[in-house]
Amino acid sequence: MKRLIVDYKKLTAEILDLVVSQYPYGFDDDIIEFKLASGEIVEAIEVRSEDTVYLVKIGSKLAKAIKEYEDTVIENDDEFTHFEDDQVSDDETLEE
Repeated sequence: MKRLIVDYKKLTAEILDLVVSQYPYGFDDDIIEFKLASGEIVEAIEVRSEDTVYLVKIGSKLAKAIKEYEDTVIENDDEFTHFEDDQVSDDETLEE
């Protein structure tokens, strides 16, 4: 299994989706603190996919990136799930 340290600047939609799904109520209690070889102390959260463990550096910029991602997902979801009665003709059927 790969292990990667990821800064907020390099977050992909996949990693953001993992963060949001694995920490739906926030991550204050799940913060990991470690020291890099350079001596820098880093705070991160652990996020797992099928083949990779990510340590995502946290900070105010990560919180902002998550919020923007959630807003985008909600906006996109709303576009495809809400229909007005007059948007679907009698000839069309919607699969559930």
